Amino acid sequence: MRRMHVGLRVEDLDESIDFYTKLLGTGPTLVRPGYAKWMLDDPRVNFTIDTHGEGPPGSAHYGIQAETEQELADLRGQIDSARIPRADQDGEVCCYHLQHKSWVTDPDGVMWEAFFTKGVAEDGYGTTQVPSPADACCA
Repeated sequence: MRRMHVGLRVEDLDESIDFYTKLLGTGPTLVRPGYAKWMLDDPRVNFTIDTHGEGPPGSAHYGIQAETEQELADLRGQIDSARIPRADQDGEVCCYHLQHKSWVTDPDGVMWEAFFTKGVAEDGYGTTQVPSPADACCA
């Protein structure tokens, strides 16, 4: 079953963890320097906050998280069938996780990621750069 992802940039991680813990009624499932993640089942969302992202506090990125590699392959097939250009990044460390992902851009320039997380990466936040829309391949 797929899960929505919202990644929000914040100014003060500790203050934001306190606020979102109160708002969501539970603490984060993972906290690392400059990063916190909640894996919620109601609503079914992977909600993250971080101080690493580009843009001002309050800026966000969005995604659809697959639970299996096959589900990601199915998502990629859906994207290709719709003839939406996508840029793939496989085996990348992103947000303290080893991931396979594809990026697409909506008509207003909002980047979305379709991704599968293989596990937690203990060696850091990662340095993966989000590809520009020009990097997307043709479906």
